[in-house]
Amino acid sequence: MVRLRLDLSYDGTDFRGWAIQPGLRTVQGEVEAAIALILRLPQSAPLTVAGRTDAGVHARGQVAHVDLDDVDPVHLERRLRRLLPEDITLRGLTAAADGFDARFAALERRYAYRMFDGPAPDPLTRATVVRWPRRLDVDAMNVAADHLLGEHDFAAFCKRRLGATTIRTLAELGTVRVGHSLETTVRADAFCHSMVRSLMGLLVAVGEGRFEPSWSAAVLASAARDARVTVLPPHGLVLEEVIYPDDAGLAIRARESRRRRDE
Repeated sequence: MVRLRLDLSYDGTDFRGWAIQPGLRTVQGEVEAAIALILRLPQSAPLTVAGRTDAGVHARGQVAHVDLDDVDPVHLERRLRRLLPEDITLRGLTAAADGFDARFAALERRYAYRMFDGPAPDPLTRATVVRWPRRLDVDAMNVAADHLLGEHDFAAFCKRRLGATTIRTLAELGTVRVGHSLETTVRADAFCHSMVRSLMGLLVAVGEGRFEPSWSAAVLASAARDARVTVLPPHGLVLEEVIYPDDAGLAIRARESRRRRDE
């Protein structure tokens, strides 16, 4: 049995997210089906992914792993590149280092959310940039973001899942403006369901002047969903990068992550 690491990019527009769903087109479903076809497997070998993206969310730096018997990574990579659909790119396929786990060995995930708040948006970016009808105050957004940094219970920004923790460490949340284009970088050890787009909903509400920047601290402390925090559209969100320790630290990190998820 060999564990393979897959580095993937995809346009999430026509996918119902990463995870397999019966009767729906998903990234995981496409990749697993292609591997099964190439290797003539009786059933698909399951992929483990660094971060499950929602419907419509894109990825430039997604990472997954799969465990397979007696396979030549070079041959599989070449065949897989030819077989995958045009909205998925296999950037690399290698034998994984000892202790590697795409999900649990990751130190951080980095996302970017892109918006445009000017009068003349570029039509060529309509599938990757969210158009906003009002000018946003980036300085106020960044002050609000500062209240959210660090380790907290982000239940106010997550769709709860049975048995899943909502405690996360948010390492970076900052927005920069170039003209009418805004890019928010969001970096954390992990994210729960809809967390990034909910954080963006709060920042936009502050950026529009509907709330003071300190409101973000109150929402966080409530540990409950606030109807005034909307979940922004998915197409502005891109998983840009997954960061791992060096090979010597992979197994240690995976054990630590599993323990935290089980607490």
